[in-house]
Amino acid sequence: MRPAWRCRVCAAAWPCSPARLALLTEFVNNRVGLCQYLATQYVQALDDLSRHAPNVPRRGLYTRFLGWPSGSRR
Repeated sequence: MRPAWRCRVCAAAWPCSPARLALLTEFVNNRVGLCQYLATQYVQALDDLSRHAPNVPRRGLYTRFLGWPSGSRR
């Protein structure tokens, strides 16, 4: 759910665990594509949050969006 960047299914901060699993499945043979997609989402989240939720802390957003794929191996 934008601009809050919450999961439509569970309302957790996106990408939540189910979203991460779905993304890993979708991009199973394309780790670079996954990282590019997440980087794009990260930039959009920064923009949305700065416009619509300026009081939401930005700390941890990079890790939330881009810190998890490198540690996930199938």
